[in-house]
Amino acid sequence: MSPSLTVSRIAAQQGSILRELRTASLREAPYAFGETLADALLVDPASFDDTAALHAQSPRLATFLLYTEGHPCGLVHAYVEDYDDARAFVAALWVAPAVRHLRGGELLVNAASQWLAEQGAFEVHAWIAEENRNAMRFYERLGFGPTGDRRAMPANEAETEAFYVRHLQVNRDA
Repeated sequence: MSPSLTVSRIAAQQGSILRELRTASLREAPYAFGETLADALLVDPASFDDTAALHAQSPRLATFLLYTEGHPCGLVHAYVEDYDDARAFVAALWVAPAVRHLRGGELLVNAASQWLAEQGAFEVHAWIAEENRNAMRFYERLGFGPTGDRRAMPANEAETEAFYVRHLQVNRDA
């Protein structure tokens, strides 16, 4: 019997879960993110509480958590840039290796994309580490495509990341 997966928006009091998942992601896949584990461990745990509280209710920022059998096992951030003609993004996607085969990443990205569409987005963007070929293939399976834009990764200027976009199907009658 396979475990059931659920996704929900982070709650204000879940800062410790956010910290747990973020540090687990940086331990397991340090090449994939714009932050290092050392940086994350230096952050005051109370700031994760503040982030969770903000992401639980902001109309521009959200974090979605993946659960298997009630245990947190993944996350993704969603946000809308804070200026006119702002772009919508998913970022920091991570799913625990033990449950990746259950399509939790797809559930997370789709939940974040739906929330972004509800905020008025027609497209969702993502910066993906070029070294992380599995992530590139994953995003492409979900309908993201490369734009051709690239940049140095914030945490490691020697590595690059590629800019991807997914066009959303928006119900204009709603």
